[in-house]
Amino acid sequence: MAKPKIGLQLYTLRDQTEQDFLGTIRKVADMGYQYVEFAGYFNTSSEDLNKVLKETGIEAISAHVGLDFNDPIKMQADLAVQIEYAKAIGLKYLVTPWAPLPENPELSDVESLAATLEKAARQVKDAGLIYGYHNHDFEFKKVDGQPFIDRLLKRLPADLLIMEFDVGWIHMAGHSPADYLKTYAGRTPIAHLKDFGDGRRDTEVGSGSVDFESVFAIAEKAGIQYFFVEQEEFANSSLESAKLSLDYLRSKGF
Repeated sequence: MAKPKIGLQLYTLRDQTEQDFLGTIRKVADMGYQYVEFAGYFNTSSEDLNKVLKETGIEAISAHVGLDFNDPIKMQADLAVQIEYAKAIGLKYLVTPWAPLPENPELSDVESLAATLEKAARQVKDAGLIYGYHNHDFEFKKVDGQPFIDRLLKRLPADLLIMEFDVGWIHMAGHSPADYLKTYAGRTPIAHLKDFGDGRRDTEVGSGSVDFESVFAIAEKAGIQYFFVEQEEFANSSLESAKLSLDYLRSKGF
């Protein structure tokens, strides 16, 4: 087992990528990040993206891909396009970043989401890629006394669905991120590092209230290969925040 590698979820820099996608990747490399997770490609051809990845030495690991939960046929067609692009740039993982849940989910909601994710997972797996789901805090609402996310993961086997646990959102849901990573050891090869300061405002990794020390202590045993930094709100600039998070992680030996 090796220490997880540090990457950046490019949604962090969405104000930059919307203006200059390829130029932002160069800035990410200049910061010192070596791995990225995408959140859209901004009409960039796979050929042009591959050129910049090769030029900068950045390795593309995964991408967040939303699903059309209202139209199964369109969902399949859209996902096929995403799979083709992912394979063209050498991704390993495709991750659904969000799913709609009612305010008070029931067992039928677990089954409904599981059925949708299973279809997507089989399509991704058949293409030779690995499919995952990324949590927020609402998936920890209890269904008959057990968190929704646990019921979902019991319903779908690990060879179909991995978890990209977001440790910040686990914390915000009132649970121990380290405990969840240990419970699902081997099923979470990629994970998000998000920190929270005041209320629900997120902040640079290491400057908020999330207990990262306990996460780092068990990361290797849990089988985490990549940690992706993600942040959505910034005191100054997204670029500055991304660099501060990386500096903190470097200080912790990553």
